[in-house]
Amino acid sequence: MKRFLGVLLALLVLTIVFGGCATKGDLERVQAQERAIGAKADQAAQDAQEAKTTADEAVQRANDAATRAEEAIQRAEERERIAAEKERIAEEKAKQADAVFKKSMTK
Repeated sequence: MKRFLGVLLALLVLTIVFGGCATKGDLERVQAQERAIGAKADQAAQDAQEAKTTADEAVQRANDAATRAEEAIQRAEERERIAAEKERIAEEKAKQADAVFKKSMTK
């Protein structure tokens, strides 16, 4: 009985030892999965870099557009200021002309 239990225990130990070992096929499958994951990671990194480049270009275009808009606003404000000055001068000239006309009418 002791011998039977010893043999049974030895078979159980051998089964656990050899059953837990990976085969060459298992190793190759894991390596293939690792390579596939590495390729996906590389592609994801490349896609991220392209997205960043595209975003940087979009930011630059937006900044350029904002600069042009600010310049346009400044030009419009300058034209408005010039128009207001011309209007003020025209009103002064009209007052002077009216004064000259009234003076000429009183003579």
